[in-house]
Amino acid sequence: CRSNKSPWVCLTCSSVHCGSYRCDDFVVNDTKLGLVQKVREHLQNLENSAFTADRHRKRKLLENSTLNSKLLKVNGSTTAICATGLRNLGNTCFMNAILQSLSNIEQFCCYFKELPAVELRNGKTAGRRTYHTRSQGDNNVSLVEEFRKTLCALWQGSQTAFSPESLFYVVWKIMPNFRGYQQQDAHEFMRYLLDHLHLELQGGFNGVSRSAILQENSTLSASNKCCINGASTVVTAIFGGILQNEVNCLICGTESRKFDPFLDLSLDIPSQFRSKRSKNQENGPVCSLRDCLRSFTDLEELDETELYMCHKCKKKQKSTKKFWIQKLPKVLCLHLKRFHWTAYLRNKVDTYVEFPLRGLDMKCYLLEPENSGPESCLYDLAAVVVHHGSGVGSGHYTAYATHEGRWFHFNDSTVTLTDEETVVKAKAYILFYVERQAKAGSDKL
Repeated sequence: CRSNKSPWVCLTCSSVHCGSYRCDDFVVNDTKLGLVQKVREHLQNLENSAFTADRHRKRKLLENSTLNSKLLKVNGSTTAICATGLRNLGNTCFMNAILQSLSNIEQFCCYFKELPAVELRNGKTAGRRTYHTRSQGDNNVSLVEEFRKTLCALWQGSQTAFSPESLFYVVWKIMPNFRGYQQQDAHEFMRYLLDHLHLELQGGFNGVSRSAILQENSTLSASNKCCINGASTVVTAIFGGILQNEVNCLICGTESRKFDPFLDLSLDIPSQFRSKRSKNQENGPVCSLRDCLRSFTDLEELDETELYMCHKCKKKQKSTKKFWIQKLPKVLCLHLKRFHWTAYLRNKVDTYVEFPLRGLDMKCYLLEPENSGPESCLYDLAAVVVHHGSGVGSGHYTAYATHEGRWFHFNDSTVTLTDEETVVKAKAYILFYVERQAKAGSDKL
């Protein structure tokens, strides 16, 4: 790639490689006869020939060990944990926490698991393991397909942990921001993941439009779709909502309204709660999710750096801004803004935010609450992503999620059964609330 940034050399074979992620390629000092490449092909053939026999042996060992390790006592009787962990590939806990959370959103997960498999390799490489290196320049990758495979591997109970290396390889290919093994922001990854899934579903893969499957799904009718960047997909049908942004000029009173689609809402933790809580502050006021939602939707006056261009006054003027929710999504994703930039670094707001497990009532934040049904504004918690540590570039991510009435804690490859009391004590970073069905109870926040 003609780059001299971060080169590295193997002290065993003297191969020189490029350490830059800009070029998406390796620089290899191969011979004119391509001897290094021939060695690679020979090693690949050896591994492929041994892979089939070894896979059968490992499967038997896993079946025996998994059966014993995934049994626990519940109400005095022995039951099996069917949950599967995700192996950490090197600071990939941010990805694992998001994947486990999404896998427990039933309607979203079931859609992908029911998709037909896509064969990405044909001919000699079909059904064989291949080396995935950035030097291949392989553009024949599908995020939807690898996401589908990962979801199918979870909750089968056939293994204690699954390695999402194929999905991570595709992430490296199509999301350059996440290349490497440094810690990443889980919320940023979730947005990139949903956006790229949405775009790929819009265009289809291998000439087959998967958006057609969505159109045939009667549970996701046209009235429930929220279009973001084109046609609707399962991403926007489930996570998509609409905000109304009202801006009023304080000089002439001109009102401007704008409708913005969203996949999640990023909520500030009010400033009066932002100081890190110590033991002598435990008896003070507790920040609640309602406080964060109220701060998001309350009328606010824009400061001097955000002056509104008034079309009537023909110049920038002081103004007020207010958000209303025009349409609620099926799955309400709430992101608590725990990381804030200071002059030199990004600090974490470690404040505990109280949140309900059931009956989050969003009716008072709607633009037209009178048009909503009695149960359509109630949400129950499905999953929580938690960041442990002091900074966005460090620490560790885990997730809590409910499955078939039981709460689980997902810590990379380790999955443990937990209880509601433990979940509500977590310092949430991302909350996934699922719209309550009409037959559910009437508990409210």
